[in-house]
Amino acid sequence: MLEDLLGYTFKNKSLLEKALTHSSYANEKGKGRQSSNERLEFLGDSVLGFFVAEHLFKNNKNLPEGDMTRLRAELVCEQSLVKVANKLNLGDYLRLGKGEEQGGGRKRASILADAVEAVLAAIYLDGGKKNAQKFVLDHLLTLMDEEHNFPDHKTALQELVQKKGGESPTYKLAGESGPDHQKVFYSEVWIKGNLAGKGSGRSKKEAEQAAAGAAIRSLSE
Repeated sequence: MLEDLLGYTFKNKSLLEKALTHSSYANEKGKGRQSSNERLEFLGDSVLGFFVAEHLFKNNKNLPEGDMTRLRAELVCEQSLVKVANKLNLGDYLRLGKGEEQGGGRKRASILADAVEAVLAAIYLDGGKKNAQKFVLDHLLTLMDEEHNFPDHKTALQELVQKKGGESPTYKLAGESGPDHQKVFYSEVWIKGNLAGKGSGRSKKEAEQAAAGAAIRSLSE
């Protein structure tokens, strides 16, 4: 049962149901986007950012602002949220329209990441700050403990290329999608005129970090 995986039992079950409802399902049922999880995702994004920032501030007293900013960006990025979604098997519980279902929506990174934020907002509204904070600590901030810290992929790629005597990587914005409050950016990194990696994120910087990470994995194979 999903609530067992979440570690929280809802008093208002309709909040959880809404958090799992993609706009494609709401539109297909003629209910409109207001019945989807988009508004919850908007709130969850802010709630998540606050709890992560608070945790980093209180528990890393010697960490400079720049490092805290980088860690927060890594923790709230799409890739981290997808890890949480997969851990919770969240894709299995999503309500999707037929087209999105057939198009592989249950595994689509942007849909999974948005659903995690929507579920967080639902917990926040249903159970208050303490329960929402526990969800973030249990399911997201454990990633930081498991991985110790998040590497600066762009710097690591630069160092890797220099060791091999290559040219510095070049980053290009490949596109963007989504409304302003949940924009997704797509980035490419090129080395010696060759496409080395692609990535996406909630900001251009996140997308570049993701692309650099993909390039490192490709070059290491």
